[in-house]
Amino acid sequence: MTATEGAAPRKFELKRFLAEQLRNIAPIFTLIALVLFFSFASSSFFTLDNALNIVRQLSITGIIAVGLTYVILTAEIDLSVAAVANAVGITVAYFTIQPDYVNIANVPVQGWIAILLALAAAFAFGLVTACGMTIIGIPSFIMTLAMMQIANGVSALLVRGQIAYQYPELITTLGSGTAFTIPLGIDAAGKAMFIPIGWTIIVCLIFLLVGHLVLRYTRYGRYIYMVGGNREAAEYSGVNVKFIIGSVMVICAMCSGIAGMLGVAYFGSAQQNQFDTFLLDAIAAVVVGGTSLFGGRGGIGNTIIGLLVLGVVNNGLDHIQIDSFLKILIRGLILLAALIINVYAQVLKERQSDLD
Repeated sequence: MTATEGAAPRKFELKRFLAEQLRNIAPIFTLIALVLFFSFASSSFFTLDNALNIVRQLSITGIIAVGLTYVILTAEIDLSVAAVANAVGITVAYFTIQPDYVNIANVPVQGWIAILLALAAAFAFGLVTACGMTIIGIPSFIMTLAMMQIANGVSALLVRGQIAYQYPELITTLGSGTAFTIPLGIDAAGKAMFIPIGWTIIVCLIFLLVGHLVLRYTRYGRYIYMVGGNREAAEYSGVNVKFIIGSVMVICAMCSGIAGMLGVAYFGSAQQNQFDTFLLDAIAAVVVGGTSLFGGRGGIGNTIIGLLVLGVVNNGLDHIQIDSFLKILIRGLILLAALIINVYAQVLKERQSDLD
């Protein structure tokens, strides 16, 4: 075999590798490059304290991104995640400030009632979206756009321009409380220093872990990939495609609702339009991480990488004291680059399939 003949198979294998792994490799190299850049640009960036601060800032977005990952894996989209989070967060605060309810044992259960009502609201948002898509046949883009307006309307109706500061004790603990502390060392005065690990980080990690296990090791997770990869083939295989699509929309709404409840305690208040930036952040985390917008490829692992890229960019730009308006532009450019890679990877995959 000549050198030219030997080079052809290697070139073919390289194209195959890029077609299959480009959307997974690019985010990892991006993350490494960003960490190296900000570490050299700022001496305060590459520290344990700042690393935990990045994770803490990502915790609420991470919970929303878990549900959104399920949706995008089925080749659908949910534009209502931020609005649902806001509405459910306001709902739990709204019912908390009502007169106390007491059960027959004379034990206050007001907090649990508020939480259950808020969870029911999140489920209702998801169910309406699911029914609109699977029963009526409304495309996810339009249906979730309508749900975004509905959720925003619910938020406005409940708060009426006011701000709520009281939530159930459990929500306050999980949203703003500390789970445990990590010893950091001794300061100049000889006092021990500790880094608090908030409950939001623990909850986010639990959601990410459970989301990954369901996708990778259950039949339901395999069905999600099948529906996203080839919907027609999934139907012929006996998969209830409408149920899968409807269920992921409900899961996404529930994740958004829980994130909203924890978020109001994390921020210290419940008010209208509080979660507006979370829509772009959650979508960016999923897409930048490499989950395919065309469905069937990606997962929670990709979302974790995307979250870290997003967190490093936001935090790192603060450390180098860049213009806040330029920060928004840079985030948009990173999302655009991720979209280009996503589409290009899909084109490579289709070309590779034609060659095979």
